[in-house]
Amino acid sequence: MSTRLLFLLAALVAAWGFALNSGRPLAFNLAYLLSGILALSYIWSWTSTRAIHINRSTRARRSQVGQHFEESFEVRNHGRIPKLWLEVRDFSTVPFHGASRVVSHLQGRAHHRWQVRTYCQQRGYYRLGPMRLLSGDPLGLFSIDQTLSQTSDLIVYPATVTLSAFQPPAADLAGGEALNRRAQYITTNVSGIREYAPGDSFNRIHWLSTARTGRLMTREFELDPSADIWLFLDLHSRTAHSLPWRLTPPEAGVFGLSGRRRDDALQLAPSTLEYAVTAAASIARYFLLRNRAVGLIWHGSQRYLLQIDRGERQMRKMLEALAVVSAEGSITFDQLIVTEGVRLNRNDMILAITSDPDPAWVRALREIRRRGVHSVAVVIDGSTFGGQESYAELTHELALSNIPTYQVQRGDDIGAVLGRPNNGDQRPEVASI
Repeated sequence: MSTRLLFLLAALVAAWGFALNSGRPLAFNLAYLLSGILALSYIWSWTSTRAIHINRSTRARRSQVGQHFEESFEVRNHGRIPKLWLEVRDFSTVPFHGASRVVSHLQGRAHHRWQVRTYCQQRGYYRLGPMRLLSGDPLGLFSIDQTLSQTSDLIVYPATVTLSAFQPPAADLAGGEALNRRAQYITTNVSGIREYAPGDSFNRIHWLSTARTGRLMTREFELDPSADIWLFLDLHSRTAHSLPWRLTPPEAGVFGLSGRRRDDALQLAPSTLEYAVTAAASIARYFLLRNRAVGLIWHGSQRYLLQIDRGERQMRKMLEALAVVSAEGSITFDQLIVTEGVRLNRNDMILAITSDPDPAWVRALREIRRRGVHSVAVVIDGSTFGGQESYAELTHELALSNIPTYQVQRGDDIGAVLGRPNNGDQRPEVASI
C-alpha cells in the first residue's frame, strides 16, 4: 500500500468524521469528493491492464559470442479506452538484455513496438522471460501488475575464429587403405548395393539399380581412408585456472541498440576453460569445412562422447555441447587419453586440448602413437591465468615426443596462434556458424 493511499484514506476518514459530527454541507462535499477520487482511481487501475496483449518474437533462438541477439516486442491495446502508462518488465537471464520499457499514452486500438539488440559476451543457455506488466491510476494510489509466465530458451554458442591453416594441414593428415567397415554417413567409397532397409536415408538410394530390379536398392559405403579427427578436451577441475572478470556493459548505439562491433568479439573471459572451448570450436570448424569427420570427447561431471561425423549438423552438435561445458571433471587428462584411446584406430588423429602441465598425458599420447594414432597438442598456458605450475617440463616432453604443439597464453590472438603462428599481429576474423 502506497503512502499516498494511506494519506488519502486517513483524509477520507477524517472528512467523513467531521461531516457527520458537524453536519455542514461543505464537509459532506469534501467527503464525497475524496470518496469519488478513491473509487475512480481504483476503477482506473483495475482497467489499466485489461485488453492489453504483449507479444515478443525472436528471429533465432541461437546466437554466438561476438554476435548480436535480436528480439521484437509489441504492446497492443485491444480496447477503446486509452492507457495512460504501462510498464513492461522483462526478467530474462541474458546479460544486459535491456528489454524493459515504459509505454505512455497508448491510445485505444493502437500498438507500440520496439526492438532489442543485445551483444552476446558469454556462452551458455539463457531464459527469455517471464515478463510483468504494471500500470496504475494517474494519482499513483493503486498499482496493478500482471505476470506473463511464458518463457523460452536461448543458447549462445562459443566464439569461433577463422583459421587460414592448421598444422598438420588436412591434406597431410595420415590416411590409409579403405576400411571394410560400414559407415553411417556418405563417403566417397561405395562398397556395394543392397536392398532397402527401414531407416535408410533416401539420399543413399541407387535409382538405376532400383529401376532395373523393381525394388528399392541402397548404396553401402566404406569408411573414408583419410584420418578422422578426435578432439580430446580436458575438463579436470584441478588444472582449470581463471582470473577475476566482469561482463562489461555494451556501448550505446543508435536508438539505444548495442553498438558493439562484431570484430570486438574475442574479449574472452580470462579463463583456461574459455580459451580451450574457443580453440576446440575453431579447430572443429576448420576441419568440418574441409569435409573431414570430427568427433568430441571429454570427461566432466559426466562422460561425453560425440561420434565422428561431418557437415553443418555435426558443427551444431559440437557448439551446443561446448556452450554449457564446465571444468568439473575428476579424471586427469592422461587417464582420459588412456581410457578413450582404446576406441581409436590407425586412421584417427587426436587433437589434445588441455591446460594440464603434467607430462603424463604426453607419455599417454606417445604410447597410442605406437598403434599408428598421431596427435597434435593445444596447450593453454595456465601460468598466465593465475596458475603457479611451470610448463617447462611439459614443453620439453612434447619436444622430445615430436608432437606438434600450439601454446596459447592469456591475451593471445587465438586465430593467429592456431592459424598463422608466424603472424601474431593480425586480428582474427570472427566466424559465425
